[in-house]
Amino acid sequence: MTDADSTEPPILSAETARAAALACRFTLAGFARPLPIDAAPLQKWLASGYSADMEWMQRRSDARLDPSLVLPSIRTVVALAISYRRPTQERSRIASYARGRDYHYAHRDRMRALRRHLVAMAPGIRTYACVDTGMAMEKVWAERAGLGWIGKNGLLIHPKLGSWLTLSVMFLDYAVDLYGERHAFLCGDCRRCLSACPTDAFPSPGVVDARRCLSYHSVENRGSVPVAFRRGFIGRVFGCDICQDVCPWNRDEIPVGDRRFEPRALAALSAAEMAALTEEQFKSLSSGMAVARAQYNGFRRNGLLCLGAQRDASARAIVERLCLDSSPIVADATDDPDHDNVM
Repeated sequence: MTDADSTEPPILSAETARAAALACRFTLAGFARPLPIDAAPLQKWLASGYSADMEWMQRRSDARLDPSLVLPSIRTVVALAISYRRPTQERSRIASYARGRDYHYAHRDRMRALRRHLVAMAPGIRTYACVDTGMAMEKVWAERAGLGWIGKNGLLIHPKLGSWLTLSVMFLDYAVDLYGERHAFLCGDCRRCLSACPTDAFPSPGVVDARRCLSYHSVENRGSVPVAFRRGFIGRVFGCDICQDVCPWNRDEIPVGDRRFEPRALAALSAAEMAALTEEQFKSLSSGMAVARAQYNGFRRNGLLCLGAQRDASARAIVERLCLDSSPIVADATDDPDHDNVM
């Protein structure tokens, strides 16, 4: 073997790479060694049916666990986070993370910028980057990189920023000179998030059963929401922040997050206004927002479920009109025992 064959890529400065990430407007950045993830928890979660109908979670699960199957020459996982905390007094029926620009776009824009910085530092560097639609388990890598710990609510918790974080990762084929240490678990005996969940979506600490989770039903579920979970829609139309609102690590003094998450006009609407949107209005208002994920009929369905859960008698005309809607899931959402107090 020649000297050229045995030469390894130069090592990047973790400090310089982190500074580059912060310059690209990431709130946090950390580095983890690309060791495979234990398959047992994911396999057990999938086998238990907790992924509901999210079949994409089962595809290429081996690659989700072993980053070398995605980037064979990988030597470093960069964990990235953007803070999105909203002021406590701000009110919306949309979860905090989804009131402004879609976090996928924010992360992708900034990862492109970070890659340009890294290429300038190390010409020829190879990378793979994703938010939560690619082959990576962002929370695991963020915990390994020392950005926080995965709490009992299944979310990453940072000791100073709480769980108000969106995550992404970047794989590099360069090493860094300093890797993070896995963060200690600091939830202690606290069970506030587990007790507060209105649909009992936590079969055990840190494990979420999507079939019972309001976030799943309001975002991913394309069918009708089981009647047993509809009361959980009180005060919410898209997503759910309950397990974060009650977490003692999410203190009031945490700084307000990135401006990209500032609410857009859709976030200020009432549940009745959301349910009554035309398709054109929904497309216009939800453009560039994560709310678009629910799709038009899913969003109106959610608005109706929220009206029923809060027993809003002023919404009678909307409920009566939508009970004849051409969308089965919208019409079904008006056929709810709670609407007896509305109709």
